[in-house]
Amino acid sequence: MLELLEKTAKHNGLVLAFALVGLVMIVSMQLSRRLTFGRVHGSAIAILIGLGLAYWGGIQTGGQKGLADVTLFAGVGLMGGAMLRDFAIVATAFEVQVVEAKKAGLVGVVALMLGTVLPFIVGASVAWGFGYRDAVSITTIGAGAVTYIVGPVTGAAIGASSEIMALSIATGLVKAIMVMVGTPMAARFLRLSTPRSAMVFGGLAGTVSGVSAGLAATDRRLVPYGALVATFHTGLGCLLGPSLLFFATRALVG
Repeated sequence: MLELLEKTAKHNGLVLAFALVGLVMIVSMQLSRRLTFGRVHGSAIAILIGLGLAYWGGIQTGGQKGLADVTLFAGVGLMGGAMLRDFAIVATAFEVQVVEAKKAGLVGVVALMLGTVLPFIVGASVAWGFGYRDAVSITTIGAGAVTYIVGPVTGAAIGASSEIMALSIATGLVKAIMVMVGTPMAARFLRLSTPRSAMVFGGLAGTVSGVSAGLAATDRRLVPYGALVATFHTGLGCLLGPSLLFFATRALVG
């Protein structure tokens, strides 16, 4: 029976990969609800579990693709590959309602640009401080500070190593958790009480999971407004990271 299940799993790797991700998300959401009372979003916990599984897979097999190097979970490599990754990004862009986006106004656009460029500068500075001197590594880690999705997408586009892309994901994850936990504490100081202020905050913070969880803990009515602007960060970051930001970084560091 076990041999039959193993054979079936090996021949349906992609289906097993989706099932595995679904299981990880169920566990993550339960941990978020029961252990952190929603303060740390389930997606952040899921990323930590994913990184842990990838590390385990690499240790067990000595390979370079993490969990995908384990024969049983080879479908994870396809699921996390460029084709489905790019499809997910395009699908996210198609969900944007232009009429709703216009409600953010000029302030939202300015906040969005600042929320993309400033975290990149901070992330790139941290990378420089830790001894990275090549433009590819600095750009990838800096892009990770925008969101944990922008980092690996940028890294894949400009030829970064898997280790650097993992660092960019970790950078974005740390930022997301800081926003999740820090938003309720700083809400009064930031005057997060109106839809417009939530839009500006979403543009500056830039992480959808962090903004959504943080605003949910502050005032649930503000979540759609903050998430509306924050959603654009993935698309904008994926556009600017491998192009303008990379060229600017290469011009500065050579």
